[in-house]
Amino acid sequence: MARRGRLVIKPDRCTGCRTCELACAFVHSTGGLLGLSRIRIREAGAGPEGDRHLQMTCLQCIEAACVKVCPVDALVRNEDTGAIEVSERCIGCGLCAVVCPFGHMHFDRMLGRPIKCDLCGGAPTCAAFCPHGALEVR
Repeated sequence: MARRGRLVIKPDRCTGCRTCELACAFVHSTGGLLGLSRIRIREAGAGPEGDRHLQMTCLQCIEAACVKVCPVDALVRNEDTGAIEVSERCIGCGLCAVVCPFGHMHFDRMLGRPIKCDLCGGAPTCAAFCPHGALEVR
């Protein structure tokens, strides 16, 4: 597998600015409309230095529960990027979103199918636009 880079999440650097969400929504836009972001920022409570935030996005697990549970083998690892991608075989059952132990699979009710990080073809846009270095590619 010739992976281009791995998305590294650094929650201690996240300020909750949500620039990553906007960048992701923009890169996944269609027909002039913003797409749904594959990364989401969640409040994680207050810490000694202020509010804390967590970046919620697919971790591209090696032994991915979402891949194992899919009844039609619609989740396939892209050999070039290492991302687990949703193929056209998806029937929209939502099992993948239910079994993700981290809650990082999201379901688009309008499309009736899951959406998840596809690593933007190997160059995650969220990391490129993060002003605080809370996301990076290694």
